Amino acid sequence: MKTGQQRTWLSFVQRVLRAVFPALLLSGLTAPVLAAPITFNTALPVARGEGIFRAQFKYLTASDDGPGNRDLTVGMVPLVGVYGLTEKWALFGIFPYLDKELEVNTPSGRRTRDVSGLGDTTLLARYTVFQQDRPGQTFRIAPFVGIETPTGKDNENDSLGRLPQPLQLGSGSWDPLLGVVTTWQTLERQVDAALSYKANTEANDFEFGDVARFDLSYQHRLWPRKLGPGVPAFLYGVLESNLIWQDQNEVGGQKDSDSGGTTLYLAPGIQWVTKRTVLESAVQLPLIQDLKGNALENDFIWTLSFRLNF
Repeated sequence: MKTGQQRTWLSFVQRVLRAVFPALLLSGLTAPVLAAPITFNTALPVARGEGIFRAQFKYLTASDDGPGNRDLTVGMVPLVGVYGLTEKWALFGIFPYLDKELEVNTPSGRRTRDVSGLGDTTLLARYTVFQQDRPGQTFRIAPFVGIETPTGKDNENDSLGRLPQPLQLGSGSWDPLLGVVTTWQTLERQVDAALSYKANTEANDFEFGDVARFDLSYQHRLWPRKLGPGVPAFLYGVLESNLIWQDQNEVGGQKDSDSGGTTLYLAPGIQWVTKRTVLESAVQLPLIQDLKGNALENDFIWTLSFRLNF
């Protein structure tokens, strides 16, 4: 790992621990929780009048082989709040803290550009249109709709001038999204699938490409193999996939030839589920990256997550 990436990693982890650790101490106040996907939030189960708090730590590296020889590292802490408004309606808020660092070749040599702070907030509403419960299993279908709001700064500068728009904390635009999620759950396993589309709009003479994605998660109880009284916790193996397509960005009304494309991730993971909390982790590995021009290619995305009900 490059020295600059090491500095980013260590400083970011320190900030995460200071911000998130106090919340972990509240876990003794929570109600029972269930397994759920790690790499997407829309399938989080929540009962009427209850809430969910999820704190995630995500670490991403990406690079390209273009003349700039760019190396990008991103640390992210999405804080997710969910509330069961009724038996069918659930409300979501996703508040990301970002730390971005880009190393790039310039005429004056290798330079580092970085920024950190609050990113754009996403607000969602999910409605369960179908639910079928049988002994030991349940099946649900729930459409959702939401909007990504421009709460992150979108005009950051450094000694080289204005940061490029993809490196900014926020987009500056209001971006609607919609989708549908399904869940099938038994006593031993759970399958979640989500299909979504986000329509990005223009701001600062820049428009990110629209994003469509299909997420799939399978969770299987590894321990205990047999259920019985007094079991304090459960261990789940998790396997997820994320198929993500993004249209090309537009700068000044013109397509950016070095942006957009399709990526397929495979994400093995593990979950430790107690009566009160969930501790989980997964690594998203790109199996396919069919990208345009010299668009940045992701190396991996690591997620560490803590969840509690209240």
